[in-house]
Amino acid sequence: MKVDKETIRKIAHLARLEFEEKGEEAIYHDFNKILDWMDKLNKVNTDNVEPLIHMSAEVNVLREDVVNNSLKHEEALSVAPKKDSDYFRVPKFLG
Repeated sequence: MKVDKETIRKIAHLARLEFEEKGEEAIYHDFNKILDWMDKLNKVNTDNVEPLIHMSAEVNVLREDVVNNSLKHEEALSVAPKKDSDYFRVPKFLG
């Protein structure tokens, strides 16, 4: 399957893409390469191939979710360089 430059322009318009003539030429060649590759994949016999859910057989090994003692609010504030009642004070970084 091949596409022409008019089809590329229509797809670009629908996707709200803009490019110069040189960029349009590159997109045209890349698009046709992708479609040629898809044609090759369509010719491959996949009758006895199971669909993949994941790319590898690896399974996530997750640690046990255990509750630990954590730092209390008052303890955290006691070591803060600047604090304001219940909050840490930090320099303003948004304009």
